[in-house]
Amino acid sequence: MFTLVVMAAGLGSRFGGTKQLARVGPNGEAFLDFAIADARAAGANRVVLIVRSDIEADVRQHFAARGGLPSDLDVAYVRQDEHGPFRPKPWGTAHAVLSAAEAVSGPFMVCNADDYYGPTAYAALARAIHRMADDEAWLCGYRLDHTLPGEGTVTRGVCQVDDDRLTGIVEQEGISRADHTFPEDTLVSMNLWAFSPAFLDALEVGFTRFLDQQGDNPTSEYLLPHAVAAEMTKDALTVKVATTEETWIGVTNPDDLEVARAALKSR
Repeated sequence: MFTLVVMAAGLGSRFGGTKQLARVGPNGEAFLDFAIADARAAGANRVVLIVRSDIEADVRQHFAARGGLPSDLDVAYVRQDEHGPFRPKPWGTAHAVLSAAEAVSGPFMVCNADDYYGPTAYAALARAIHRMADDEAWLCGYRLDHTLPGEGTVTRGVCQVDDDRLTGIVEQEGISRADHTFPEDTLVSMNLWAFSPAFLDALEVGFTRFLDQQGDNPTSEYLLPHAVAAEMTKDALTVKVATTEETWIGVTNPDDLEVARAALKSR
Protein backbone atom coordinates (compact mmCIF):
# COMPACT_ATOMS: atom_id res chain seq x y z
CA MET A 1 0.00 0.00 0.00
CA PHE A 2 1.12 3.57 -0.65
CA THR A 3 -0.13 7.14 -0.79
CA LEU A 4 -0.74 9.03 -4.03
CA VAL A 5 0.05 12.73 -3.74
CA VAL A 6 -1.67 14.71 -6.51
CA MET A 7 -0.35 18.21 -7.20
CA ALA A 8 -3.46 20.18 -8.17
CA ALA A 9 -2.65 23.71 -7.01
CA GLY A 10 -1.24 25.15 -10.24
CA LEU A 11 -2.63 28.37 -11.66
CA GLY A 12 -2.95 27.14 -15.26
CA SER A 13 -2.02 30.58 -16.57
CA ARG A 14 -1.44 29.54 -20.18
CA PHE A 15 -4.55 27.38 -20.16
CA GLY A 16 -6.72 30.20 -18.88
CA GLY A 17 -8.58 28.31 -16.17
CA THR A 18 -8.58 25.34 -13.80
CA LYS A 19 -7.18 22.75 -16.20
CA GLN A 20 -6.98 20.26 -13.31
CA LEU A 21 -10.74 19.86 -13.73
CA ALA A 22 -10.98 20.09 -17.52
CA ARG A 23 -13.13 17.27 -18.88
CA VAL A 24 -10.86 15.18 -21.07
CA GLY A 25 -12.14 11.61 -20.73
CA PRO A 26 -14.95 10.02 -22.74
CA ASN A 27 -17.17 10.05 -19.65
CA GLY A 28 -16.25 13.53 -18.50
CA GLU A 29 -13.20 12.48 -16.49
CA ALA A 30 -10.50 14.94 -15.56
CA PHE A 31 -6.87 13.87 -15.64
CA LEU A 32 -6.85 13.49 -11.86
CA ASP A 33 -9.69 10.93 -12.09
CA PHE A 34 -7.46 8.71 -14.23
CA ALA A 35 -4.52 9.27 -11.87
CA ILE A 36 -6.51 8.18 -8.83
CA ALA A 37 -8.07 5.17 -10.57
CA ASP A 38 -4.74 3.95 -11.96
CA ALA A 39 -2.88 4.43 -8.69
CA ARG A 40 -5.65 2.65 -6.77
CA ALA A 41 -5.42 -0.29 -9.18
CA ALA A 42 -1.66 -0.36 -8.51
CA GLY A 43 -2.19 -0.52 -4.73
CA ALA A 44 -2.74 3.02 -3.44
CA ASN A 45 -4.92 3.15 -0.35
CA ARG A 46 -4.65 6.88 0.36
CA VAL A 47 -4.87 10.00 -1.81
CA VAL A 48 -3.65 13.45 -0.81
CA LEU A 49 -4.95 16.24 -3.04
CA ILE A 50 -2.85 19.40 -2.93
CA VAL A 51 -5.09 22.33 -3.89
CA ARG A 52 -5.39 26.08 -3.49
CA SER A 53 -7.97 27.49 -1.10
CA ASP A 54 -9.84 29.15 -3.95
CA ILE A 55 -10.36 25.93 -5.93
CA GLU A 56 -10.86 23.37 -3.15
CA ALA A 57 -14.66 23.64 -3.30
CA ASP A 58 -14.59 23.13 -7.08
CA VAL A 59 -12.40 20.02 -6.72
CA ARG A 60 -14.68 18.56 -4.06
CA GLN A 61 -17.73 19.32 -6.21
CA HIS A 62 -16.08 17.61 -9.19
CA PHE A 63 -15.80 14.35 -7.27
CA ALA A 64 -19.25 14.71 -5.75
CA ALA A 65 -20.81 15.15 -9.20
CA ARG A 66 -19.12 11.92 -10.29
CA GLY A 67 -20.50 9.95 -7.36
CA GLY A 68 -17.62 10.46 -4.98
CA LEU A 69 -14.28 8.76 -4.62
CA PRO A 70 -14.09 5.00 -3.89
CA SER A 71 -14.94 4.22 -0.26
CA ASP A 72 -11.78 2.13 0.18
CA LEU A 73 -9.58 5.18 -0.36
CA ASP A 74 -8.55 7.44 2.50
CA VAL A 75 -8.67 10.98 1.07
CA ALA A 76 -7.12 14.18 2.43
CA TYR A 77 -7.05 17.74 1.09
CA VAL A 78 -4.07 20.05 1.64
CA ARG A 79 -4.16 23.76 0.81
CA GLN A 80 -0.71 24.65 -0.48
CA ASP A 81 -1.26 28.38 0.00
CA GLU A 82 -1.65 27.87 3.77
CA HIS A 83 1.89 26.54 4.09
CA GLY A 84 4.87 28.88 4.12
CA PRO A 85 4.81 32.62 3.39
CA PHE A 86 1.76 33.74 1.43
CA ARG A 87 1.99 34.96 -2.15
CA PRO A 88 -0.45 34.71 -5.11
CA LYS A 89 1.80 32.37 -7.12
CA PRO A 90 2.38 28.93 -5.55
CA TRP A 91 5.93 28.27 -4.39
CA GLY A 92 6.48 25.34 -6.79
CA THR A 93 6.19 21.59 -6.98
CA ALA A 94 8.74 20.75 -4.27
CA HIS A 95 6.93 23.07 -1.87
CA ALA A 96 3.65 21.43 -2.89
CA VAL A 97 4.94 18.03 -1.80
CA LEU A 98 6.36 19.51 1.39
CA SER A 99 2.98 21.04 2.21
CA ALA A 100 1.50 17.53 2.23
CA ALA A 101 4.04 16.16 4.73
CA GLU A 102 1.63 15.85 7.66
CA ALA A 103 -0.90 14.01 5.50
CA VAL A 104 1.60 11.44 4.18
CA SER A 105 2.47 8.22 5.97
CA GLY A 106 4.84 5.68 4.48
CA PRO A 107 6.03 5.56 0.86
CA PHE A 108 4.26 7.79 -1.61
CA MET A 109 3.97 8.61 -5.29
CA VAL A 110 3.74 12.13 -6.67
CA CYS A 111 1.98 13.12 -9.90
CA ASN A 112 0.66 16.22 -11.66
CA ALA A 113 -3.11 16.63 -11.67
CA ASP A 114 -3.12 17.76 -15.30
CA ASP A 115 -1.23 14.86 -16.93
CA TYR A 116 -2.27 11.39 -18.03
CA TYR A 117 0.43 8.87 -17.18
CA GLY A 118 -1.22 5.51 -17.93
CA PRO A 119 -1.92 2.50 -15.67
CA THR A 120 1.30 0.60 -16.35
CA ALA A 121 3.36 3.61 -15.28
CA TYR A 122 1.81 3.51 -11.81
CA ALA A 123 2.16 -0.26 -11.74
CA ALA A 124 5.88 -0.01 -12.54
CA LEU A 125 6.49 2.40 -9.67
CA ALA A 126 4.30 0.33 -7.34
CA ARG A 127 6.51 -2.70 -7.93
CA ALA A 128 9.53 -0.64 -6.89
CA ILE A 129 8.09 1.36 -4.03
CA HIS A 130 7.94 -1.46 -1.49
CA ARG A 131 11.64 -2.32 -1.84
CA MET A 132 12.73 1.32 -1.77
CA ALA A 133 15.27 2.30 0.90
CA ASP A 134 15.00 5.56 2.85
CA ASP A 135 17.79 7.10 0.74
CA GLU A 136 16.24 6.02 -2.57
CA ALA A 137 13.61 7.41 -4.91
CA TRP A 138 12.17 6.24 -8.22
CA LEU A 139 11.29 8.17 -11.34
CA CYS A 140 9.08 6.91 -14.14
CA GLY A 141 10.87 7.45 -17.45
CA TYR A 142 8.95 7.94 -20.70
CA ARG A 143 10.17 7.54 -24.26
CA LEU A 144 10.59 11.00 -25.73
CA ASP A 145 8.53 10.12 -28.81
CA HIS A 146 5.65 9.10 -26.52
CA THR A 147 5.46 12.59 -25.02
CA LEU A 148 5.65 14.93 -28.01
CA PRO A 149 2.64 16.80 -29.41
CA GLY A 150 1.77 16.64 -33.08
CA GLU A 151 2.58 20.33 -33.47
CA GLY A 152 4.51 22.96 -31.55
CA THR A 153 7.51 22.78 -29.25
CA VAL A 154 7.85 21.65 -25.65
CA THR A 155 10.42 21.52 -22.87
CA ARG A 156 11.39 18.08 -21.61
CA GLY A 157 13.58 16.90 -18.77
CA VAL A 158 15.98 14.58 -20.61
CA CYS A 159 17.21 11.84 -18.29
CA GLN A 160 20.80 10.73 -18.05
CA VAL A 161 20.70 7.10 -16.96
CA ASP A 162 23.43 4.60 -16.10
CA ASP A 163 21.84 1.14 -16.11
CA ASP A 164 18.67 1.93 -14.09
CA ARG A 165 20.22 4.74 -12.04
CA LEU A 166 19.45 8.38 -12.77
CA THR A 167 22.62 10.47 -12.96
CA GLY A 168 21.04 13.75 -14.08
CA ILE A 169 18.14 15.54 -15.75
CA VAL A 170 18.79 18.26 -18.32
CA GLU A 171 15.96 20.60 -19.28
CA GLN A 172 15.80 20.86 -23.08
CA GLU A 173 13.64 23.59 -24.59
CA GLY A 174 12.19 23.83 -28.08
CA ILE A 175 11.76 20.11 -28.74
CA SER A 176 9.22 19.28 -31.44
CA ARG A 177 8.14 16.08 -33.12
CA ALA A 178 9.43 17.33 -36.47
CA ASP A 179 12.70 18.82 -35.28
CA HIS A 180 14.90 17.35 -32.57
CA THR A 181 18.23 15.58 -32.40
CA PHE A 182 17.48 12.97 -29.73
CA PRO A 183 16.89 9.26 -30.36
CA GLU A 184 13.18 8.44 -30.19
CA ASP A 185 13.68 6.17 -27.17
CA THR A 186 15.47 8.86 -25.11
CA LEU A 187 14.04 8.77 -21.59
CA VAL A 188 12.39 11.90 -20.24
CA SER A 189 10.79 12.82 -16.94
CA MET A 190 7.13 13.80 -16.81
CA ASN A 191 7.16 14.37 -13.03
CA LEU A 192 5.88 10.98 -11.86
CA TRP A 193 7.93 9.98 -8.79
CA ALA A 194 8.04 7.63 -5.82
CA PHE A 195 9.64 8.69 -2.53
CA SER A 196 10.18 7.46 1.00
CA PRO A 197 8.93 9.71 3.83
CA ALA A 198 12.57 10.52 4.67
CA PHE A 199 12.67 12.73 1.56
CA LEU A 200 10.22 15.12 3.21
CA ASP A 201 12.87 16.08 5.76
CA ALA A 202 15.22 17.01 2.91
CA LEU A 203 12.48 19.13 1.32
CA GLU A 204 11.97 21.06 4.54
CA VAL A 205 15.67 21.90 4.79
CA GLY A 206 15.79 22.74 1.10
CA PHE A 207 12.78 25.06 1.25
CA THR A 208 14.27 27.01 4.14
CA ARG A 209 17.44 27.48 2.09
CA PHE A 210 15.37 28.43 -0.97
CA LEU A 211 13.51 31.14 0.98
CA ASP A 212 16.79 32.57 2.24
CA GLN A 213 18.14 32.78 -1.31
CA GLN A 214 15.07 33.54 -3.44
CA GLY A 215 12.17 34.25 -1.12
CA ASP A 216 11.95 37.88 -2.25
CA ASN A 217 11.47 36.91 -5.90
CA PRO A 218 7.69 36.85 -6.59
CA THR A 219 8.05 34.36 -9.46
CA SER A 220 10.75 32.00 -8.16
CA GLU A 221 9.76 28.36 -7.64
CA TYR A 222 11.10 25.56 -5.46
CA LEU A 223 10.83 22.75 -8.00
CA LEU A 224 10.80 19.02 -7.38
CA PRO A 225 13.47 18.08 -9.97
CA HIS A 226 15.80 20.72 -8.51
CA ALA A 227 15.22 19.44 -4.97
CA VAL A 228 15.93 15.89 -6.10
CA ALA A 229 19.07 16.99 -7.94
CA ALA A 230 20.34 18.79 -4.83
CA GLU A 231 20.07 15.60 -2.78
CA MET A 232 21.73 13.58 -5.54
CA THR A 233 24.62 16.04 -5.64
CA LYS A 234 25.19 15.52 -1.91
CA ASP A 235 25.06 11.72 -2.43
CA ALA A 236 22.14 11.73 -0.01
CA LEU A 237 19.69 10.26 -2.52
CA THR A 238 19.91 7.56 -5.16
CA VAL A 239 17.26 7.79 -7.87
CA LYS A 240 16.38 4.80 -10.01
CA VAL A 241 14.33 4.85 -13.18
CA ALA A 242 11.38 2.61 -13.99
CA THR A 243 10.57 2.79 -17.68
CA THR A 244 7.15 2.67 -19.29
CA GLU A 245 5.83 2.29 -22.82
CA GLU A 246 2.79 4.42 -21.99
CA THR A 247 2.00 7.47 -24.09
CA TRP A 248 1.81 10.58 -21.96
CA ILE A 249 -1.12 12.93 -22.58
CA GLY A 250 -1.41 16.48 -21.30
CA VAL A 251 -2.67 19.96 -22.02
CA THR A 252 -0.94 23.32 -21.85
CA ASN A 253 -3.20 25.54 -23.95
CA PRO A 254 -6.97 25.36 -24.60
CA ASP A 255 -6.27 24.12 -28.15
CA ASP A 256 -4.70 20.98 -26.65
CA LEU A 257 -8.01 19.83 -25.18
CA GLU A 258 -9.50 18.24 -28.27
CA VAL A 259 -6.22 16.46 -29.04
CA ALA A 260 -6.16 15.04 -25.50
CA ARG A 261 -9.80 13.99 -25.70
CA ALA A 262 -9.22 12.17 -28.97
CA ALA A 263 -6.14 10.42 -27.58
CA LEU A 264 -7.94 9.27 -24.45
CA LYS A 265 -11.00 8.13 -26.38
CA SER A 266 -8.80 5.89 -28.53
CA ARG A 267 -7.27 4.12 -25.54
